[in-house]
Amino acid sequence: MCMNTYGILLKVIMALGGLGLFLIGMKNMGEGLELAAGSKLRNLLEKITSNKFIAMLVGVLVTGVIQSSSATDAMVVGFANAGLMEFGQAIGVLFGAKIGTTVTSLLLAIDIKAFVPIFIFIGAVIITFCKKNNNKYYGQIAAGFGMLFLGLSLMSENLKWMGASDAFLSLANHLSNPAVGLLVGLVFTGIIQSSSASVGILMALGAAGVITDLRQAVFVVFGFNVGACSAAILSSLGANRTAKQIALSNLLISCFGAVIMTIIAVFLPFAQTINYFFPVENVGIAAQISATHIIFNIAITVILLPCSDIIMKITKLLLPDLNEEKEKMQTVYLDNRILTTPPMAVRQVEKECIRLGELAKKNYHYAMKAFFEQDKKYIEKVDKNEKVIDYLTHEITRYIVKINGLDIVDSDRKTMGVMYSAIQDIERIGDHAENISEHAQEMIDGNIEFTEDAVAELRKLDELVTKLIDDGLLMFNSQQVDYKLAKSVIETESSLDSHTKIFKYNHIKRMNDGKCSAENGTLFLDMLTVLERVGDHANNVAFSIPRNKLGLALQLK
Repeated sequence: MCMNTYGILLKVIMALGGLGLFLIGMKNMGEGLELAAGSKLRNLLEKITSNKFIAMLVGVLVTGVIQSSSATDAMVVGFANAGLMEFGQAIGVLFGAKIGTTVTSLLLAIDIKAFVPIFIFIGAVIITFCKKNNNKYYGQIAAGFGMLFLGLSLMSENLKWMGASDAFLSLANHLSNPAVGLLVGLVFTGIIQSSSASVGILMALGAAGVITDLRQAVFVVFGFNVGACSAAILSSLGANRTAKQIALSNLLISCFGAVIMTIIAVFLPFAQTINYFFPVENVGIAAQISATHIIFNIAITVILLPCSDIIMKITKLLLPDLNEEKEKMQTVYLDNRILTTPPMAVRQVEKECIRLGELAKKNYHYAMKAFFEQDKKYIEKVDKNEKVIDYLTHEITRYIVKINGLDIVDSDRKTMGVMYSAIQDIERIGDHAENISEHAQEMIDGNIEFTEDAVAELRKLDELVTKLIDDGLLMFNSQQVDYKLAKSVIETESSLDSHTKIFKYNHIKRMNDGKCSAENGTLFLDMLTVLERVGDHANNVAFSIPRNKLGLALQLK
C-alpha cells in the first residue's frame, strides 16, 4: 500500500512537470512566432477596417500566430484603450480569435511523438549557436513546439492511473451534466487564462483514459471558451469605455455561444455526430475533444458574426457610451497591455513621438505669434502645452525603457534608440518655444519695440525655422529618407546659420548707429540664438532615423 501510494505520488509529480513543460512550451512557441512575425504582425493589425469579415480573418491569422485567443483578446482591449482600434473593428477580430485558437488543439491531435525530441534538439541548437535574435526566434518556436508535445505526452502517461480509478471515473461521469461541465470549464480556464492550454490538458486526460466518453468533455469545452474571456475582462479594468465595451462584448459572444451550443448538445445528438465522423476507435478521444473545440468556435462564429451589430447594441445598452473628452495631459497611444505584443508597442511609441513632435511644432508657432503680435493668450497656450510636452517626454521615455527590457528584434531595438534621441530634441524645441514666449512677455511688460528691419529679419528666420520643423518632422515621421527632403533640410539649416550671422552683424551696426537701445539689442540677439537652436534641434529630429536607412543622407550631412 505504501509503495502504491509512493508510486502514485511520483506519477502526480511527473504529471505536474508535464503540465509545466506544456505551458512553457506553449508560451515559448507563441512568443517565438510573434517575434518572428515582427512588423508583419504589426502591419496586419494596422490594416484592420470596419469590415467585420476582414477583421475576423485578421483575428484568425493573428491568433493562429500567437497561439492564444486570450492574448489576442487582451491585445485588442489594449489597442482600443490606446485609440488604435474602434469597437466596430474589434468585434470582428474577437470572432476570428476564437477560430484561430483552435490551431493549437488541431496540432495536439496529430500524433508526432516520435519527432518531438528532434524539434527540441533543433530548437536548442539554433538558440545556442545563432547570434542574431531574429534567427533565435525560430529556435524558440521549434523548442516550444517540442516541449508542448513532450509535456502533453508526460501528462498522458502519468495520469493513466486515474483512468483505472473508479473514484475518478465517477467524477468524470458528472461532467456530462451541462451545468457541472460548463462550471468546471469556466472556472478552470478562468484561472489559467488560456482555452488552448485547457483543451490540451483535457486531451491529456482523454489520452490517459480518465475521459472515456466525449459526452463527459463536451460541456467542459464549452465552458473553456467562456472562461477564456477572463483575460480580456481583467485587461479592461482601468481602461477607457471602448475597451470595457470590447471586453463585455467578448464575454457576451462566448456566453451566447455556450448557451446555443449547450441547447444543441442537449436536444440533438451532438456527441454522437462527432463520433460518427471521427470514430473514437480510429482517432481516439483526444482527437474528438479537439474536434469539439474546433466545431464549437467555428459554429458560434457562423451563427453570431452576422448578428454582431445586435451584440454591439446589447453591449452599449449594458455599458453605454460616456460623453467625456480625453484629458490632454495623458498619452494617447501608449498602453501597458500592448507590451505583450512588442512589435505593436514599438509602433505605438512611434505614433506617440509623432504626436509629441506636432505638439512642439504647434507650441513654436504659438510662441512666435505671441512675440510678433504681443498677445498674452498665446503665451498662456505655450505654458499649457509645455507642461504636456514635458509629461509626454517623460512617459514615452518610461515606455521605451519597458520595451527595451523585452525580447525584441534588433531593428526594433534600433528604432527605440532613435525615438529616445528624437524626443530629447523635440522637448528642447518645446523649451525654446517657452523661452520665446518669455521674451514676448518681456516686450509686453517693457513696452519694447524693434525697428522694421529687425522685425523683418526675425520673420525671415522664423520662415526658415518653420520650414526646418515642417520638413524635419515629415522626414522623421516617415522614418524613411527622401533625397529631395533631406537635401532641403540640410540647405535650410545652412541658410539659417548664414542668415543668423548676417543679422547679428546688421543689429550690432544698428546699435552702433543709435537706432536700437542696449535692451532691445540684447533681446534681439537672444532671439537669434534661440531661433538658431530651434533649427539645430529640428535638423537633429529630421535625421533621427536608424543608420541603415540613412544611406545617402548621412553623406549629405
